[in-house]
Amino acid sequence: MVSPARLTVPWAEQLGARLPPLLVQADRVASTVMPGVHGRRRSGPGEAFWQFRPFVAGDQTSRIDWRQSGKSDRLFIRETEWESAQTVALWRASDAGMGWRSQRDLPAKADRADLLLLALAALLLRGGERVRLFGLPRPYAGRGALPQIADGLAGMAPRPEDLRLARHARAVLFGDFWDPLEETRRAIARLAGQGLRGHLLQVIDPAEETLPYAGRVRFEAMSGAAAALVPRVEAVRPVYAERLARHREGLAALAAAAGWTFGTHRTDQPPEAALLALHQRLAPG
Repeated sequence: MVSPARLTVPWAEQLGARLPPLLVQADRVASTVMPGVHGRRRSGPGEAFWQFRPFVAGDQTSRIDWRQSGKSDRLFIRETEWESAQTVALWRASDAGMGWRSQRDLPAKADRADLLLLALAALLLRGGERVRLFGLPRPYAGRGALPQIADGLAGMAPRPEDLRLARHARAVLFGDFWDPLEETRRAIARLAGQGLRGHLLQVIDPAEETLPYAGRVRFEAMSGAAAALVPRVEAVRPVYAERLARHREGLAALAAAAGWTFGTHRTDQPPEAALLALHQRLAPG
């Protein structure tokens, strides 16, 4: 019999009890990924070198790069890449199903989603970006803001909400996304309608992908839905795999239709790989 453990304490109380070690772990995971800065790939104020270009009438002589110019009979201007802090809005699902794990040595999906969210926030803050949580009124900035973001997790909106952000802002949603595809499509459409681009990261337990059980198994839903008794799990595994693939393809398709991207992370995989992929997804261009 498979009976996923239900959440036995309020979400905020449970989150508060694990915040200090979670912050330490998130900072450690973030430290494994080079922060970088999200440049805009055009000339402008900034510190990162972008390109040399020929000197033209009207340019200030103080901008001439004499070392580069000395290599030829022409004068060259050294241009830097325009850098501007962007706001990245973060959300993670907090429904009861996110509290499930198939084995004691695996983190619950909620734990892994919170770790990835905070590690990504740490990485963004180090890069000079602003981080905002769905449902909270203001963005955070500066390396010292991570504890405030962690405290804000308990007050995050239960569902993705409309946010009034600049058009170059980004959104990252963490969840298992087992809801009907139409619900996820509506949530993304509301955000994409504001001109926001973003990323969906599906965080799942490995058992949800492989259905490793055998024989007669009773599956109990954490949402309160009726339990399902399956006489021989191995007999339904091919159908389950097909429907799982179809659902995942649907998530990828609706994300792409909105100009978003989609990825999957299993809780038995290293969080560093997912964090690196997220950071690369958020890079401009």
